Amino acid sequence: MTVIVLTNCPAGLRGFLTRWLLEISAGVFVGNPSARIRDVLWEEVRQYAGQGRALLAHTTNNEQGFTFRTHDHTWHPTDYEGITLIHRPDPNAPPPGPAPQSGPPSGWSRAAKRRRFGRG
Repeated sequence: MTVIVLTNCPAGLRGFLTRWLLEISAGVFVGNPSARIRDVLWEEVRQYAGQGRALLAHTTNNEQGFTFRTHDHTWHPTDYEGITLIHRPDPNAPPPGPAPQSGPPSGWSRAAKRRRFGRG
C-alpha cells in the first residue's frame, strides 16, 4: 500500500499521479504500485512539487510495517533505535544564529564577576 499526500502542489502533478494512484480526497493518493514505480513516482513528485509539500508513506518489512519520506516539510523523519519517528521543531526555540556571548553580561559588579568567574 502506498499513500502520497500533496499540499499546495500544481494541478498537473495531481493529474499525473491519478494515472497510477486513486485520489480519495483532495491531494491524498492511495494505491499499490510496485516498488520501482513507487520510487519513480516519488522522484516525479519531488521534481514537480514546486513550492508545495509532499509526504510518501508505504508498507515495508520493518518493525513498524511502514516507512515514509517527506519533501519540504518542517517535520522530518528521524530514526530512533530502529523506529522512525517524526521530529517536530520546537516553535519556542531560538532561531539558529550566532552563539550567545560567553563572558559575563554587562552590568555586573566587579565583585560578582570575581565570585562567578574567578580572578584574572
